Amino acid sequence: FRSRMPMTEAAFFDLDKTIIAGSSSLAFGKPLYRAGFLGKGHLLRLGIGQFTYMLFGADEDTLERVRDGMLDLVSGWHKAEIDAIVAQTLDEVIEPLVFAEALFLIDEHMRSGRKVYVVSASPEEFVTPIARMVGIDNVIATKIRTDGLGRFVPELDQYVMGPGKADAMREVAERDGIDLEGSYAYTDSFTDMPMLEAVGNPVVVNPEKELREAAEENEWPILEFQRPVSLEPRVQAPPKRVWIPVVVGVGTIAIAVALSKRRPVSS
Repeated sequence: FRSRMPMTEAAFFDLDKTIIAGSSSLAFGKPLYRAGFLGKGHLLRLGIGQFTYMLFGADEDTLERVRDGMLDLVSGWHKAEIDAIVAQTLDEVIEPLVFAEALFLIDEHMRSGRKVYVVSASPEEFVTPIARMVGIDNVIATKIRTDGLGRFVPELDQYVMGPGKADAMREVAERDGIDLEGSYAYTDSFTDMPMLEAVGNPVVVNPEKELREAAEENEWPILEFQRPVSLEPRVQAPPKRVWIPVVVGVGTIAIAVALSKRRPVSS
């Protein structure tokens, strides 16, 4: 008989409004416009979508429409060109959006020996570079199919939204030997209830109204992330530790977040 490998725990983080303060897909709208992939009308709709998303979140029907619109829009784009634009503009559009509180929790889970995953409905072309930026190697994201010339076609190999997130997490848990009952999940959206229910330690972050009500009903912890922080190379002097209050349920705790000092700009 083969000896069974011991199972490990994991932490699964949603991306938008959980690790970053906004939508990863919408954040790249301006660079794509500058590169000629989007027209002014597309850019305007993306801006309105970003504003609505930040204020009200997104229900399942909205996300379905976004999915279909995204597939129609990207059909014919060359994957390699999109990868290049994302790589060139990542620091510009994403770095100012990363939550310090999320970085702290990611680091704490890693220090505790848990595997950390980003789980997002956004295309993997956007999600994977952002995950790498915050130090996460494991990504579960939407995969758009490409043709033999490397161009996107309006079909999906994997759609990681709603129940699809939980299904993908279970597949990864089976593959990687993850104990879901001992694992954690973090998200802001009510459409991610299946993701939260798939683990033994669900945590809601910056929740929309429906998710806050569900969290209070289930007595799940509620975190409020409010402090985007600049990501800089951690070299030379040790980072300064700043204590940030985080609301958990009806109480408040303080978490220490390592922040690198900015170097003064020479004139």
